[in-house]
Amino acid sequence: MRAITVRDRDAGVGGLTLTDMPYPHAAENDVIVRVHAAGFTPGELDWPATWTDRAGRDRTPTIPGHELSGVVVELGFGTTGLTVGQRVFGLTDWARDGSLAEFTAVEARNLAPLAADIDHTVAAALPISGLTAWQGLFDHAHLRTGQTVLIHGAAGGVGSIAVQLAREAGARVIGTGRADDREVALRLGAQTFLDLDADDLQQAGEVDVVFDVIGGDILARSTELVRPGGTLVTIAAPPSVQPKDGRAVFFVVEPDRAQLADLAERVRTGRLKPIVGAVRPLSETVSAFARRHRTPGKTIIQVADETS
Repeated sequence: MRAITVRDRDAGVGGLTLTDMPYPHAAENDVIVRVHAAGFTPGELDWPATWTDRAGRDRTPTIPGHELSGVVVELGFGTTGLTVGQRVFGLTDWARDGSLAEFTAVEARNLAPLAADIDHTVAAALPISGLTAWQGLFDHAHLRTGQTVLIHGAAGGVGSIAVQLAREAGARVIGTGRADDREVALRLGAQTFLDLDADDLQQAGEVDVVFDVIGGDILARSTELVRPGGTLVTIAAPPSVQPKDGRAVFFVVEPDRAQLADLAERVRTGRLKPIVGAVRPLSETVSAFARRHRTPGKTIIQVADETS
């Protein structure tokens, strides 16, 4: 099969190549998915799990990418809950070969069924961004109706979904980003927008929840905005300062079939609209990884079309 691989962790994006790899093996409770569309995170070549398995052993050449949508073509021993020919989407394990390949082996529990009326390119934009937004807002911050949430990067992959979920939950949403993000954030449901280059964060006032995807100085300054009893959640880095009379939570997103199914149903009914940016073929993955300019939406790699 064809796959994007990388062998040298020091080579960075320049080390990515499109090559032939062996067809994957379906271990116990795995399925083999024929990948139709895949998503990736630009920084994942810096993640330790990209290079080693859970026992710390080298696993190069490695196949990056952890979001996928496709069709089940094979079941491993003992696999239940999914069937051959079923459309699925989900999140691959961090320490195993990923989704930038024609076929990949995935634990069945990390996948959810995908309705026929959701395009694979849309579904592939959901797993990391959607689960991160859901878990940050509801599992970790326990956001409730009537609360106020400040969402950094409100027009980005995670932030754009977080804005929509928070607004539907009945929260007041303040979004942040660059000037060009204002229109998108407000259209998605943010009632207020702050330009991180031009506005003072203090204009947000006290909030019940801060959702941070940026880190650094923005994360540090955001701790001052959390009202007593409130929560700051971040995926950027463990915060060095805790909010006064509040709490701070750093988390890494986890696969969750029930949450994926809920997100897909929201997409199917029009209540949630992931922002899909460029859609590129597998042969253009290297240039997609290397892009330096900011563009709206998540770049998706189309590995196969629906008729393949």
